[in-house]
Amino acid sequence: MKKNKIRIAGKVFSAEEILAAQHVYFFAQSPLHQQLLLFLREWFSPEKTISLQTSGSTGSPKRIIVRKEQMVQSARMTCDFFQLKENDKALLCLPLDYIAGKMMVVRAICGGLDLYPVTPSGHPLAGTTTAFDFAAMVPLQVYNTLQSPEDKKRFSQIKRVIIGGGAVDPQLEEALRDFPNDIYSTYGMTETVSHIALRKINGAGAEKGYTPLRGVSLELSDEQTLIIHAPHVANETLVTNDIAEIHTDGTFRILGRKDNVINTGGIKVQAEEVERIIRPCIKGNLAITAVPHPRLGEAVVLLIEPLNNPGILKREVKKLLPRHQQPLHIFVVENIPQTGSGKTNRVAAKKLAMEHIPIPGR
Repeated sequence: MKKNKIRIAGKVFSAEEILAAQHVYFFAQSPLHQQLLLFLREWFSPEKTISLQTSGSTGSPKRIIVRKEQMVQSARMTCDFFQLKENDKALLCLPLDYIAGKMMVVRAICGGLDLYPVTPSGHPLAGTTTAFDFAAMVPLQVYNTLQSPEDKKRFSQIKRVIIGGGAVDPQLEEALRDFPNDIYSTYGMTETVSHIALRKINGAGAEKGYTPLRGVSLELSDEQTLIIHAPHVANETLVTNDIAEIHTDGTFRILGRKDNVINTGGIKVQAEEVERIIRPCIKGNLAITAVPHPRLGEAVVLLIEPLNNPGILKREVKKLLPRHQQPLHIFVVENIPQTGSGKTNRVAAKKLAMEHIPIPGR
C-alpha cells in the first residue's frame, strides 16, 4: 500500500510536494482543504506520532498520542475488509478535527484511494455527481440524505458505506434495510484509532451483532463492560465503559455506557435502551438523563425538542416503557446538546435537565 503520496479528486500530490507547501492554491479552495493540507503535512512529517482529540460525549474532550503505524494498521484492516482498490473513489465528508475524518485520509494514502473532500454538513451528497466506492458518515448525515430523493439515489450508488460516531437507531436501520449497496455500522473509539468491529445492517447478510476485525479479541469485565485487546492499533488493553454482551459466535452487542446507568429507586435503567424504545414516537433529537431525587435517588428525565407535544408524548411513552423506566420529568429544550462529532453530550444534557427542575420558592 502506498504511503508517500495521496490522490485527491484525481490529482496526485507527493509527500515532498506537501511538505514543501507546493500546490497551495489547490488547498486554498475551502477551509476543509486548508485543514486537509495541515493534516497531510503532519502525516508526512518525520514525527512517528500524532495527537488526537476525543469527542467528549461523556466528559471533557482530551488529547491522546498514537503512533502513525497504528493508524496505518487500522487503515489496512478497513481496506482489506472492504477489498478497496487503488483509485477507488472515497468520500471525505467528516470533520478533520476527529479520528473519523483523519482515518479517511490515512485510508486514502495507504490504499491508494482517490479522495474527494466535501465540506462537512448535514447533507454531504448535495451537489455531488461522483459515483463513490467508499464513504463514512455519521447517522444524522445519513438520515438527512434519505429525506432528499436525489441524495437518497446518490447514497444508494455508493458501493460501501460505514456509519459511525453514534448508534444507528432502529428507524434508520429499517429505512436502510433494502438498499442495494453494502452498509455497515461501526464500533470503535479514538483510542482504537477508528473502528475495531463492523455490523452489516442491510441486505441478506444483515447482522444483529458486531464482528471484530482481524487481530481484535474481546472479553467482559466483572461489571460487564467490554475489554478490547487490539495491540496493533491500541497502546494498551482497553477497559471501556460500554456495557456489552458477547455471543457464542464471537459477535457482540452494546447495551449502553456504564456512565449512563440511572439508579432510580434501586433499579438500574440504561439511558440508551430507553432512548431506543421511545425514539419512534419522538420527532427530532432526544436525550434520556437523570436528576437527583430525595426518594428515588435519581429520577429519569426526558429532554425533547419543541417539535413534540409533551402531554401527548407522556401518554405514548407510558405505553412503551415499564414503570421504572418512565421519565418522571419531560422537558422541552431548544436543542439537545451535542459534541463536535455529533454525539449527545451527556454532561451538558444532565446540566440542562438540572436547570429545568423547579426550585421551591423560585
